[in-house]
Amino acid sequence: EFQRVMVANRGEIAVRIFRALTEMNKTSIGIFCEQDKNSIHRLKSDESYLVGKGLPAVAAYLSIDSIIETALKHNVEAIHP
Repeated sequence: EFQRVMVANRGEIAVRIFRALTEMNKTSIGIFCEQDKNSIHRLKSDESYLVGKGLPAVAAYLSIDSIIETALKHNVEAIHP
């Protein structure tokens, strides 16, 4: 059974998933782009990491290589969605 879940979403959707993970006693790991460094979803996860450095916001969240690299570096066991 996995314990560390990365949420590859932003905004209110990510916050709702973090809440569900907390209720399940799982560690929530968020991602954020440079433009979202002060966004609520970055602050609500147990851990959060920058992805897609230097890219526009949408491109950063679609940067699969950056997301997978970050997940591997931080021992993520599952990625939502």
